[in-house]
Amino acid sequence: MQRGLRKVAALALFGSVLGGTLPVMAEEIGQVSTVFKLVGPNDRIMVEAFDDPGVEGVTCYLSRAKTGGVKGGLGLAEDRAEASIACRQVGPIRFKGALKDGEEVFKERTSLVFKTMQVVRFLDKKRNTLVYLVYSDRLIEGSPQNAVTAIPILPWSSAATP
Repeated sequence: MQRGLRKVAALALFGSVLGGTLPVMAEEIGQVSTVFKLVGPNDRIMVEAFDDPGVEGVTCYLSRAKTGGVKGGLGLAEDRAEASIACRQVGPIRFKGALKDGEEVFKERTSLVFKTMQVVRFLDKKRNTLVYLVYSDRLIEGSPQNAVTAIPILPWSSAATP
């Protein structure tokens, strides 16, 4: 257990020295099977959530395909490029620093080496809205498939919570 804590501390120190942040980890909310596989896990659709690391009070929900089978179970399969995103205000919005248009807020590997799924954030100043775009890219050739969601920056009221 101590070794694991030391690794986390070393990664945090390394990230802070480079001036970057550690990658945001998504929390699995649920999943459904889409294709039965006799060997290895089934193909499935995952629903995951992550909090925007630069904006307090915003949570994004992603749904995406995960390839199963033997290759999927070993982490060698390439997942499909399609993803859906819905970001919501879940508390008072507070900016943790200056926002940069097109800033990456989430990234996950979707193949062994060359393919990733990314979420980037834009600020639409004219409409006072945060805009989130999810897309998949590849080292050689990306995919035009994408999804977008937007959150108007509004005052938060505790009466708004269920």
